[in-house]
Amino acid sequence: MRAPGIVVRAPAKINLHLGVGGPREDGFHPLVTVYQAISLYDDVAASDGPGWSVAVTTADYIHPAAVPAAGDNIVDRAGAALASIHGRERIGSITIDKSIPIAGGMAGGSADAAAALVALDRLWRLDTSDDDLIRLAADLGSDVPFALVGGTALGTGRGELVERVVDEGSWWWVVVPSPRGLSTPEVFRHFDRMFPDAGEPAPADGVLQALASREPAALAPALHNDLQSAALDLRPDLADVIAAGEAAGALKGMISGSGPTVLLLCANRMQARVVAGAMGIAGHEVVLVANGPVAGAHLVEYA
Repeated sequence: MRAPGIVVRAPAKINLHLGVGGPREDGFHPLVTVYQAISLYDDVAASDGPGWSVAVTTADYIHPAAVPAAGDNIVDRAGAALASIHGRERIGSITIDKSIPIAGGMAGGSADAAAALVALDRLWRLDTSDDDLIRLAADLGSDVPFALVGGTALGTGRGELVERVVDEGSWWWVVVPSPRGLSTPEVFRHFDRMFPDAGEPAPADGVLQALASREPAALAPALHNDLQSAALDLRPDLADVIAAGEAAGALKGMISGSGPTVLLLCANRMQARVVAGAMGIAGHEVVLVANGPVAGAHLVEYA
């Protein structure tokens, strides 16, 4: 049984559009991306304790050995950053219940960091302003601000500058994680090798227009991921997963972020379940169905 305390839930992210430019002087790549939060979640529980501790439990499809070691992971850094701006000691017991695939291009670590910021702010009764939380989130990682905001949003800069997008559609996805992770830095390095003359990132106009239509058939051809070529070059087997999903009835398959998770856009919930069943029959041990957009990091239990 989970210890009483504050529980915050944060969603996985996907990129409906991911335009990547050549690296900046600081080493980061300029991005134009359209984020969407979908209904796969990690829960972060925070309770009082004599010191600082972080423990992790995982869904049965996540190997515990893949979880970053405690002591210097992103949740440890989130706790330290929040404590520092308020001049207080970092004390508390954190338990992370992980369901978002690890190293899968779905920003599970960023979700955990966002949830930890919200949970610890409540636990320590700090009333940190939204602006300060967003600033802390941006310092922790490019995807962390969106994990706080949720819904659907346009991301620029290195992805940390987030602007909400009106999205009244209901989008259904089949999510096919890979048993082997794929390093985000390595995918970006391979992108640079493949596209040494990359200029400015591609704009997201097509996806934004498709979202306004609320029609999955309009969104499917607009989906775009500049990192997909690099990810597939490193992992050619993922192209077969995309092809199998589309053959099973998905409107469009694509790599999630830097991969290796494959996303399959479906017309509706029923089609998503049919496609998921077909992928399971084809031998994929883990096949998940999710919809979006959903809320960002939010309180689900307060005791």
